[in-house]
Parts: sequence; structure tokens; C-alpha cells
Amino acid sequence: MKAFTFSDLSRRSGDVLDTALVEPVSLQKRGKTKIVMLSAEHYEQLQNRARINAPRAFSLRTAPDEDIENLTAGFQQILDDAERG
Repeated sequence: MKAFTFSDLSRRSGDVLDTALVEPVSLQKRGKTKIVMLSAEHYEQLQNRARINAPRAFSLRTAPDEDIENLTAGFQQILDDAERG
């Protein structure tokens, strides 16, 4: 990731924006990254990846059948173990 300062953005905005279209750009103030700029395409890729990998929560009404079956089997196992022990 190429780094620019806030001053660079003021003086060389074209260079900064052209670079951000190709790769993410960090904007630094006092040596610390404060902002990251990236192309809309790259942003969409990250959003899609986050959606795919995001943990999902369900209610009993909306859970997939397989999850309900696994949950039921798990509860049944707990009840069976409690009866035996």
C-alpha cells in the first residue's frame, strides 16, 4: 500500500487519486495512517467477501432445516445422557 501525507493530497491530488484507482492508498498525518482510499471495485470485493464470510444468526423460525435437525439431535443427546447418568 502506497502512503501519502495529507499535504500530498492537497498538492498532488491527481497522483494520489490515480494511485488509489490501482491499489489502496493510506493517508497519513504525523506518521500515522488516518484514512485508507481504494477503488470502488476493490471496496465492493471487500464488501462481498465480508458478506460471504460473515457469521449468520437465525431464529428457530428462519434457521435452515439442517441446523434445526443438528440442534434437535444435540438436545436429544443431552437428555439421553442425563437419563443415563
